[in-house]
Amino acid sequence: MNPMPIPGSELIINTDGSVFHLHLRPEDIADTIVMMGDPDRVKLVAESFDSIELDKQAREFHTITGTYRGHRVTAISHGIGTDNIDIVMTELDALANIDLETRLPKPEHRRLTLLRIGTCGAAQPDIPLGSYILSHVSIGFDGVLNWYRDGESIFLKDFEEAFVAHMGWPARLPSPYFVRASQKIIDRLKDWTVKGMTVSAPGFYGPQGRHVRLVPAIVDLVPKLESFTFQGYRVTNLEMESSCLAGMASLLGHDAATVCLAIANRHVHESNPDYRPLMENLLARALDSLLD
Repeated sequence: MNPMPIPGSELIINTDGSVFHLHLRPEDIADTIVMMGDPDRVKLVAESFDSIELDKQAREFHTITGTYRGHRVTAISHGIGTDNIDIVMTELDALANIDLETRLPKPEHRRLTLLRIGTCGAAQPDIPLGSYILSHVSIGFDGVLNWYRDGESIFLKDFEEAFVAHMGWPARLPSPYFVRASQKIIDRLKDWTVKGMTVSAPGFYGPQGRHVRLVPAIVDLVPKLESFTFQGYRVTNLEMESSCLAGMASLLGHDAATVCLAIANRHVHESNPDYRPLMENLLARALDSLLD
């Protein structure tokens, strides 16, 4: 049976032929994509490019495509949260694998390599500020992948069952899921990063156990996370995007992972908001390792 064109209501194309949120066309993206939450950090990446062919911003989505040491690379900001990752991953995949004129899948699959470079809070006392943590496994507190029927095919159910039991997971919260990052990317970055099992939370305050004026649903979240171990993994850090990125990339046939700079330690209650030099170093090392 021949596939049906994707309706305009399901994949919105702008009048200039670009995808709805990113405002990009297929020729605008490289096969290698580095991702970050902050639109201004895209400029920081582009400072190291040899040349720039495209610089476009729509909402929080800032995209610069150019060359880095002879390699074509796209740097794109995704904003904050797994809900934004759902948008960015869907539209990047559409640019790579959907003919936007016919609205049909392309006959040959184009596999993208996507590395998110972000910041996080460390969850273990022995992980100092300034550490680079690579998310080998991510724990989704967000629930986004539970909205996709094929998610079960990539979830690490044994991790999930042990975690739910350990945490005494409240029934009214979204069911947590566990997903692996791309082994290809792990192999390229593992020698200079901390092996991570990363929590992706759907918020910065309550969902990460922070108590400002409202009391979190799990008041002892960080100590419980710190004490969870399974199959040689321990919870290393908390951020807000890695689970959905790794999961959607796997389902769509791409390679993706997240590496984060620890700018806070939740166990010892320390933070370092002046982290630009460390981030510059992380960006350079990540690009060199990814493209080597």
